Amino acid sequence: MRPENYEARRQPPSYEYELNIGPNHPGIEGNYAVKLRLHGDTVIDSRADAGYLHRGFEKLMEGRLWIQNLAITPRICVPDPVPMEVSYCLAVEELCGLEVPERALYLRVIQLELSRLAAHLFTFGGHAATTGMYTPMFWGIADRDQILDLFEELSGGRVYHIYNIPGGVRRDHPEGWLQRVADTIDYIESRLPDYDNLLFHNQVFVQRARGIGAISQQDALDWAVTGPNLRACGLAFDVRRDDPYLVYDRLDFEIPTEEAGDAWARILVRRSELFESIRIIRQCLERLPSIPGPIRCPIPNPLAWNVPAGSVYTRVESSKGELAWYVVSDGSERPYRTHVRGPSQMHAVQVLEKLSTGARIEDVAQIMFSLDACPPEVDR
Repeated sequence: MRPENYEARRQPPSYEYELNIGPNHPGIEGNYAVKLRLHGDTVIDSRADAGYLHRGFEKLMEGRLWIQNLAITPRICVPDPVPMEVSYCLAVEELCGLEVPERALYLRVIQLELSRLAAHLFTFGGHAATTGMYTPMFWGIADRDQILDLFEELSGGRVYHIYNIPGGVRRDHPEGWLQRVADTIDYIESRLPDYDNLLFHNQVFVQRARGIGAISQQDALDWAVTGPNLRACGLAFDVRRDDPYLVYDRLDFEIPTEEAGDAWARILVRRSELFESIRIIRQCLERLPSIPGPIRCPIPNPLAWNVPAGSVYTRVESSKGELAWYVVSDGSERPYRTHVRGPSQMHAVQVLEKLSTGARIEDVAQIMFSLDACPPEVDR
């Protein structure tokens, strides 16, 4: 033990320090961390740190039958699981040349829009909580539960539905379910003035969100931003309209946009999308009773299903942005390769890092929630 090793050493004065937000933090959606370097209260460097929720889904799917993978797909993004199911089914259907019955197509659209409503309500609450407003968070979770009740009645599962299968859906809707859907969306619509009064017209929230985490149109394109985050920059791109799937080309709806590209614009776009999702669901509810026929087309024995060799890329518009599956089949009963191109892979890594750098520390959690990233989707 040499005394000189314990002598105090003078360091040049510095106001820089490091801070980890996460992996367990109320401002982070799931097990995820952002490593910040700060000078005072200003972030001078930001590094996203995934890997806390790694489950290796893409590799797991290579060892399971095509039908078994349906139990994996919704777990990739818990707050918005239906697009994962539907996009995977679209990929298998394209490989096999399956024609999905019209009735099943409308049931899928209803699910997708209900899932979008539930996800946006969840995001409202989380975004509000990052600015110290907790009542909207309780409201959002409670109102979201109304939609989860519908999913439980339809599929048996509140969160992981596993209702969609290649060729259609597992079963038809229960008796009276369509009316309960109508009642629920009426209720959600009636609640929006309350959200306006407490959140969207609240100057505390407005001033905290306005001007925070702004993205220009060019940066949005360079950073591969999609979904509401892209439309908040004034770019009206939506896969449902620009590359339609299912029956979206037969439905009437608008693509809400804002111009500022900041956290305030992003939550305003999601608020407007609630009305459009309700509008889409009502059209489906009106048409579905008059559409007879089966809910799925015939498929081979799923336990011995050799899907034709080939590769496909299918995409849908999830609540968080453009979601796509790249699936490769070698003609066997298991996928040769699957890959998810999720919106959070861009939003929660490169976009979050760039927007956090230069921001104040109290705005980092708000920036992440305004991007509506899903950490489990980042590290698959």
